[in-house]
Amino acid sequence: MSDLAVLEVVPNEAEAEFLCAILADAGIPAMQRVTAMGAGAMGGLPVGAREILVRDEQLERAREVLELQERDSS
Repeated sequence: MSDLAVLEVVPNEAEAEFLCAILADAGIPAMQRVTAMGAGAMGGLPVGAREILVRDEQLERAREVLELQERDSS
């Protein structure tokens, strides 16, 4: 598997799921993980900021997809 790159950091799991769904619709596999900022919060539950990860070679395209989404929602 290729290396993963952090596309964006978002404040919560709901926003991370939303962005991953947008990327999946564009054919870009993405995943999320809790950042070190959220680790251990709430008695060890994985809450807080999330990193959106994509394959290195798809990073630029993923940025374009999210920029288009942001423009379309404005």
